[in-house]
Amino acid sequence: MPRKYAQVPELSLKAYTDGDAVARAEFEEALFEGFKYFGFIILKDHKVSHALLSRAYKLSAEFFAQREDKKLPFVQPDCQRGYTPFGREHAKNSKYPDLKEFWHVGRQFEKESPLAKIYPPNLWPESPAGFRDTFLVLFDALEEAGLVMLEALAPSLDVARDYFRNMATDGNSILRLLHYPPIPEGADQNSIRAAAHEDINLITILVAAEGGGLELLDRDGKWLPIDTDPENLIVDAGDMLARITNDLIPATTHRVVNPSGPNVSRYSIPFFMHPHPDAMLSCIESCKEERVKYPDIRADDFLRERLAEIGLAG
Repeated sequence: MPRKYAQVPELSLKAYTDGDAVARAEFEEALFEGFKYFGFIILKDHKVSHALLSRAYKLSAEFFAQREDKKLPFVQPDCQRGYTPFGREHAKNSKYPDLKEFWHVGRQFEKESPLAKIYPPNLWPESPAGFRDTFLVLFDALEEAGLVMLEALAPSLDVARDYFRNMATDGNSILRLLHYPPIPEGADQNSIRAAAHEDINLITILVAAEGGGLELLDRDGKWLPIDTDPENLIVDAGDMLARITNDLIPATTHRVVNPSGPNVSRYSIPFFMHPHPDAMLSCIESCKEERVKYPDIRADDFLRERLAEIGLAG
């Protein structure tokens, strides 16, 4: 594949939402090329406010700083909502646990909503104050940013602009609050904060982390650190997007390495954008070429298979 960019491209979402026809076309081309070569792009000038991001990180750190007996009541067997303790998740095909703990926020709905038959309800701790409201607002803001990006990707794949919005409306998306504690004494030397993996979903929108360590595996087989301004969003393509594009857009392997400097906590907040459970992951017509690599599968069936592979389902 010809290499158009020397590094992960940094794109202005405002150029697409508020720009003229030329700016929009340039954004669409750069988005497609960035995803094709790196599987990653960096997004600036988005509408997720800096104040909201700062508040989210503050509350995340306050929650994880609480004693274990304040967090463990929120553990769920399937890990799809609430708290997942340190060392529970591992990468696919790895027997070594990742050195992290996290909290999951899903789609919010009323008890009488049809979604109540599909998704488990969110869990909310009593403290810190403002936790629920902050992360529901952040969920919605990141979801809309993701839908706008996918709208911009659609023309390059020769599908309708609302193709992905239709697929992801009421989708099984997850906001994950991640805490990588200081590496504990006696930790298995084979474990790192997040072992090499690909994401399961359509796209992941990662609020630029407080603390470095994120690396992607580029097409030359080299690990490339991803660092950017804390107000930017880092976006990567997941397995579901790779599947429906016949790997034209690959799900790029990435990891979070242990700190090489001070042994301090790292926090990050990824938003995993998923389709509706009944959406069919079918190869897009323009991506079929000589053969289709993957059979059609329901989004929920694919998700369940992958969750079992990483230790988050039975």
